[in-house]
Amino acid sequence: MVLWSTVLLVLSILFIIISTVRWRLHPFLALIFAAFIFGIFSGMKLSDIISAVTGGFGGTVSSIGIVIVAGTIIGVFLERSGGAFTMAESVLKLTGKKNVPLAMSVTGYIVSIPVFCDSGFVILNPLNKALTKRAGLSLSTTAIALSLGLYATHTMVPPTPGPIAAAGNLGADLGLVILVGLIVAIPAMLAGWFFSIKYASKTFIDPQPELTEEEIAKKSKEAPRALAAFLPIVVPLLLILLKSISDFPTKPFGNGAFRNFIGFLGNPVTALLIGVLIAFALPKKLTKDMVSMNGWIGQAVLSAGVIILITAAGGAFGRVLQNSGVAKILGEQLAKTRLGIWLPFIIAAAIKTAQGSSTVSLITTSALLAPLLGSLGFTSNLAKALVTVAIGAGSMVVSHANDSYFWVVTQFSNMDVKTGYKLQTLGSLVQGLVSIVTIWIISLVVL
Repeated sequence: MVLWSTVLLVLSILFIIISTVRWRLHPFLALIFAAFIFGIFSGMKLSDIISAVTGGFGGTVSSIGIVIVAGTIIGVFLERSGGAFTMAESVLKLTGKKNVPLAMSVTGYIVSIPVFCDSGFVILNPLNKALTKRAGLSLSTTAIALSLGLYATHTMVPPTPGPIAAAGNLGADLGLVILVGLIVAIPAMLAGWFFSIKYASKTFIDPQPELTEEEIAKKSKEAPRALAAFLPIVVPLLLILLKSISDFPTKPFGNGAFRNFIGFLGNPVTALLIGVLIAFALPKKLTKDMVSMNGWIGQAVLSAGVIILITAAGGAFGRVLQNSGVAKILGEQLAKTRLGIWLPFIIAAAIKTAQGSSTVSLITTSALLAPLLGSLGFTSNLAKALVTVAIGAGSMVVSHANDSYFWVVTQFSNMDVKTGYKLQTLGSLVQGLVSIVTIWIISLVVL
């Protein structure tokens, strides 16, 4: 039974990877088909398979659907209003004009909390090239610093959809996931920055800037002020963290109306919707077109819809695994490996490297591990948060030719494929390993 369950699970994961990579099947259908295939061949009753698939799908949408949509809207408003541009310039003022790589790393760290790393790189690329030319640096240095800075929070910090989906699948406290993710992403970002200045800098690429100094100044005038740009990100994160603090066993805010109020504001749904309202103030003038079905919000909802469907399909796959009984059997076996917090990292890294998408890796791995948490001993809120971030760390390893982000970074940075593997692929490996070592050290102290 143990052998067949293990083989069937491996075959199901291989089906997801092969169907999405070789057959170009949409991940939504790949995950749904995998759920049915596993359910049928594991011997579940046909009616139970349907119940598990629909229940897992619906439960996932109800828990994180609105949060993903709201986070995506905030990201789009930061992109279109020029808020991300303003962030980069404000960070550069702090680091100094000579420290362009560090400024790009820090900017990437901040921008990719609500914005997809692909979009963030495209938005900031013109500014990055101009600043690189001004500083007399190689574009390889600053492009990799920006790329890895974006990657750090994209994979480990909500409200980016991947970490939100993983937290939802694992039942992790979102506030703790944000806190742990932000902490772990700092050494990850610094590792990426160090890699860029010590290794990537040895490869020279002419920046060939797309923007002149005058065009940069013009864009800066049109963009919102730095404080306004940061608020849609900072306020929701603080509210969610406050709710997590209010839920501590010591009950620091008591049991009265104030705690209930904090619980309401800090609920991820409420907090992200507040962030959306703040984001409405980013454009110089909020128009009807922006909030229409065909405007900024319409485009954000369409983008979020795809992520929600994939996430919900992952929830359906996870529910089938849970209801089939394989979770208990496999969990007992995996617990004997004594891999601890390294296990979610290794599984996520294997799936990421094989099929390319960090988001799919986060969703699939968390759906796979959700029913195993008890057997593996990851039952506390802090343990679940660490597992979520460990999966995120694994989903960085590695960015190569089957990853759309690899092509965004290389094509916008004038890198050939060989250079891309040398810099982007190796850099994402270094960053992922630094992240999991950081998580492992934290787990030794707190678990």
